[in-house]
Amino acid sequence: MPPNLRSTQPYNNVAFSDGSTCSPECSRYKGTFDVFCKITRQEGFSRLWRGTNASLALAIPTVGIYLPCYDMLRNYLEELTEEYASSLSPYSPLVAGSAARMLACITCYPIELARTRMQAFKETQAGVKPLGVWQTLSGVMSPVRSANHFQKLQNYRVLWTGLGAQLARDVPFSAICWGTLEPIRRRILSFTGDEMNLASLFGANFAGGFIAGTLAAAATCPLDVARTRRQIEKDPARQISMTTRHTLMEIWRDGGWKGLFTGISPRVARAGPSVGIVISSYELMKYALYHRHLTGE
Repeated sequence: MPPNLRSTQPYNNVAFSDGSTCSPECSRYKGTFDVFCKITRQEGFSRLWRGTNASLALAIPTVGIYLPCYDMLRNYLEELTEEYASSLSPYSPLVAGSAARMLACITCYPIELARTRMQAFKETQAGVKPLGVWQTLSGVMSPVRSANHFQKLQNYRVLWTGLGAQLARDVPFSAICWGTLEPIRRRILSFTGDEMNLASLFGANFAGGFIAGTLAAAATCPLDVARTRRQIEKDPARQISMTTRHTLMEIWRDGGWKGLFTGISPRVARAGPSVGIVISSYELMKYALYHRHLTGE
């Protein structure tokens, strides 16, 4: 092995949840099943749910901003394009989804950063309770603390570390997702005619969301890998200087196509059902509220 590729630092053993140790090979994962097995063995079964509180804290404001904004923007754009440029009307969901996702991402990004770090980092001492959302964000801020108030405000930008990569992933994901979902669910609902009910509404939205989420997740996987790598970077100076383009180039150099599509199986397996459940639940809630308003209950 050439000298520049050989590590000059001694490897640290990985500690299991029962106190035993193993070689650094324990931290090298060969697939989704291997990840489940090694995390369970090294850190305990409950660690598979690390970051759940951050995920819940993230999901509520994100969905609360994202879906209503998408609905309003899509309706506005469809009315606008039908009046002035009807040929552009099919692109309204794509544009509305991208804009709504951008707004939701920027607003809720610090919680997304905390979730990724909570899921990525292991505890270094046995029996130490994992950090929560706010402790994780405090740890992100600690290397760049300053007594100068103006500098302190500038340093808060570290909480948006990797936002560019997040937007580079989520905006295309949303554009592909909504651009695919709307034609599918409208086509399915067209078969029901005026006899639409809860079952047909749920089926159309879940099927459209499942297909659209799966396709969008597969297409944007390299951007998701780049986003994660930027979020878990520990060096504060490198955190700020990293760009999505350079990160993708590093991943390509280190692992080629395989590196760019690392984790595509669990990502796709998660995205399809997740999008289907979220969209169908949202549409069912709208349907229920609309009929409750009509009946005056």
